[in-house]
Amino acid sequence: MATQGRTPGRSAPRRPRPAGDPPSCSSGDPLWFKDAVIYEVHVRAFFDGNHDGCGDLAGLTSKLEYIQDLGVNTVWLLPFYPSPGRDDGYDIADYRNIHPAYGTRAEFRAFVREAHRRNLRVITELVLNHTSDAHPWFQAARRAAPGSVKRNYYVWSDSAERYAGTRIIFSDTETSNWAWDEVARAYYWHRFFSHQPDLNFDNPHVLRAMLRVMDLWLRLGVDGFRLDAVPYLVERAGTSNENLRETHEIVRVIRRAIAARHPDRMLLAEANQWPEDVRDYFGDGGDECQMAYHFPLMPRMYMAIAQEDRHPIVEIMEQTPAIPDTCQWAIFLRNHDELTLETVTSRERDYMYQAYAADPRARLNLGIRRRLAPLLENDLERIKLMNSL
Repeated sequence: MATQGRTPGRSAPRRPRPAGDPPSCSSGDPLWFKDAVIYEVHVRAFFDGNHDGCGDLAGLTSKLEYIQDLGVNTVWLLPFYPSPGRDDGYDIADYRNIHPAYGTRAEFRAFVREAHRRNLRVITELVLNHTSDAHPWFQAARRAAPGSVKRNYYVWSDSAERYAGTRIIFSDTETSNWAWDEVARAYYWHRFFSHQPDLNFDNPHVLRAMLRVMDLWLRLGVDGFRLDAVPYLVERAGTSNENLRETHEIVRVIRRAIAARHPDRMLLAEANQWPEDVRDYFGDGGDECQMAYHFPLMPRMYMAIAQEDRHPIVEIMEQTPAIPDTCQWAIFLRNHDELTLETVTSRERDYMYQAYAADPRARLNLGIRRRLAPLLENDLERIKLMNSL
């Protein structure tokens, strides 16, 4: 792959595909993802089709020939849903609609149809872990009675000391995983920004709602989902609240629900973890996600090319467990997030900063915020070499 960062509920009843909705491109090849070359697209930043200063679906559709000519066979769309935009769209306020600046559902159908005509598959983001605090679910939850179904769409506490051993992911901006809500008169749990409250998958209504969301977009023709921040779905006292058994149970329910109604669609796990932990997201015999990112490999490719030494790559690959034959690692050089250095040693991190981010402004959290070309000093041969890796 190449890119440019509980209690299971019943699934929704099967509904016929609305007239005019495009079929999936995946039919007939259940392992299409094994040699996928994926191009990441931020709709807002790609091409402005109506000349209002913002990229949109119409503009993206008009440039599919360009994307096809790059040699890719899959397009990955970053969140395009209604959102306050405080986290580049990952703070979702409505999972079922298109951000009005990007277009309409009809234009989304047209985009998918044209992509499939060109044999380009389409995968989209599914942010399972959290919503925007502007989402109607959260607005209802903060006003609902404690213990009610609506209140329990999110994780609440009377104390900010609960789950005290859980690491803070955005330690450069957040001081706690809890935030106080004046309306609810309680703390809510958030693993990311404080404006992104975590959903409560101990409430079976949450999983049912997310299954309905997935079914909607699959009926609109998408070929798979990138499961954003999947390790953090469940909280349990006395644990790290990452990669828990209950989280894997949820992923298996999702996989079964999709396979039952939409065969040949793909799930891609975004889990910035060590390979032995990420391996579990493929499941037993491949019954969870078909793909998962290999985060620790990515910075070591940059280390190897800077040092002209293969050993950083060899060492991490030797630590990478075997995966089911029906699954595949997603290998990437860059994405929309910073070039994360969470899975390297402090000494290796210092080396990466010296080699690729001498300017402190290029450093963000535990990572580097630079694009591929400037990272490699616009050296076309080095860029080709990295992509060949």
